[in-house]
Amino acid sequence: MSKDDPTYPGGFPAILTQMEGRRGAVDYGPGEALPPFDLDLAPLCAQGVRDPETDPAEATTSRSGYARKRRALRAEFTGLSELCFLNGLLIAHLRKRDQPAQTAPLFRRLWAEQSDHLLAHLNPRWLVSSVTTFGDHPANAAQASVGLSLTVLFGTMKLYESERLYSGLTPDRPFPLDGKVKARLPMQMDAYALSGGGLDVNLLGRLWTEAGTDPTIGPLARHLLEQLIADDSTLFRRLATMRARKARRDKGAKVRTKPRNIAPVAARAAAGDAEALRWGLVTTLKAPVAQAARFAAHHLDLGAHALHLYLDAPEAETVAYLSRHPRIHITQCTDAWWRKIGKHRPEAHQLRQAHNATRTLRASDGTLDWLGHIDVDEFLLPDRPVPQLLSRVDPSHAYARILPAEALAGTGAPQRFKLTHKAAGQRKAVVQDIYPTFGLHLYGGFLSHHSGKVFARPGIPDSRLGIHTLKYRGEEATNATTLPDLYLGHFHAPSWADFRSHFDFRRAKGSYRDRNDAGKTDLSDIMAFLVQEEGDDGLRALFDEVCADTPELRARLAAHGMLLTREMDLDATVRRVFGALP
Repeated sequence: MSKDDPTYPGGFPAILTQMEGRRGAVDYGPGEALPPFDLDLAPLCAQGVRDPETDPAEATTSRSGYARKRRALRAEFTGLSELCFLNGLLIAHLRKRDQPAQTAPLFRRLWAEQSDHLLAHLNPRWLVSSVTTFGDHPANAAQASVGLSLTVLFGTMKLYESERLYSGLTPDRPFPLDGKVKARLPMQMDAYALSGGGLDVNLLGRLWTEAGTDPTIGPLARHLLEQLIADDSTLFRRLATMRARKARRDKGAKVRTKPRNIAPVAARAAAGDAEALRWGLVTTLKAPVAQAARFAAHHLDLGAHALHLYLDAPEAETVAYLSRHPRIHITQCTDAWWRKIGKHRPEAHQLRQAHNATRTLRASDGTLDWLGHIDVDEFLLPDRPVPQLLSRVDPSHAYARILPAEALAGTGAPQRFKLTHKAAGQRKAVVQDIYPTFGLHLYGGFLSHHSGKVFARPGIPDSRLGIHTLKYRGEEATNATTLPDLYLGHFHAPSWADFRSHFDFRRAKGSYRDRNDAGKTDLSDIMAFLVQEEGDDGLRALFDEVCADTPELRARLAAHGMLLTREMDLDATVRRVFGALP
């Protein structure tokens, strides 16, 4: 260590000068100002931010710092609430050296009164910005302590995670155990002990405890800490993985790692421009025209640039109704069509789905940036515009997974869905608490798939788009991620009648079929037992405990963060998109 050759020339005086260089106060034009402290916040939760390019209320010729910042933030928060925008606007002011007197008190009031809304709608980046703002503008010592501590934690994370990208490993890939070198740490620190070290637990535990001492910053800080330990690409997760691998190695166990199968992604994927991004969906369907119309209208309303619908059993009414929309592309999968493309019609519907999805993926190169493969009873449930979500996917990832949310049966308005324990960050044991009779044999309490569906990038050679994954050179590609702020609402059993009418087919050829897992009692075994011993009464008992939207089930799900609620009026959406119901 040398005081004559510091990392930052000029030492801390130069550091402070640079830090203060961009902290000049925001200037205002005539009539421009932040809202008053006593602003009514509740209505802002329900008011959505419109694109400033098309919002007449935002038309201005002002070139003030306030006007420029306001316009930039409204573009970023388009589709979110005015409360989320106000939080961002206040943070932008509080980063400056000076601001109006009501700025910090109003910011703290937002989090004291509307933290539930902000936590549900802000992305992690803005949540981190919010908690660090408390460190600079606290109301008490606890807010200062928690805010500054988390500022240092997340700031340091950003620095070392950015440097780590130069290692050639993605954030979710731990270092190999045999790559450690013998070297002294900076500041004469002792190295962290991978097997018995407690620094990570002590650090996180102290932050968690301190966060609980203040009711305003507490929910925000603990929410971020929960997200931190749930994220599978942080230092804490990597250390946990390395610790487990070392324990297995030390016990003489063979460490089995999944072979890497990296699908090459085109250079254009690095653009990340949400406004220019084009996305679409492909589905193979056999459904009444009304159901097909709801599926199409919902996703066109979300902004899909193309819907590729393969009609497995074409009906003239369905073809005529859907073909009217320019963004819908209909393929009638008749025997003549299969002969025309020179392929024998696969017997299994899963193979027909994969064939049609792969055909569309290859044809979409140059017209779409992302193609999702979902079923007609599945509906995207994004918390923000789909292009924003997809544009944030790392350009090295070939596909992105959408976690499922299974619809509860009999739900009116709003529509309710359940999540698996894993999606909610819960222990597996809670499934039995929620579903006391059948939970032991149901993964996450789901009757349908729990792996979700995917968005894939077109233009990857030798790739195939399956039902739940993207394959490259015949094997599942490993360069994938999971999309945050997006669930796939699956109406697997929206009513008892629907469940019973599909039961025999699903048991023979679908999701309830015997998987031949020797020695393991699974869903197919339970259903076989119920049919044999109790008939429809047994199936109805299963349906009522696992699927039916009851106050008791909702309460148990909500207690574990596994209940999802969405406003969905699908028929109204059909009228808005197509003009009339079929």
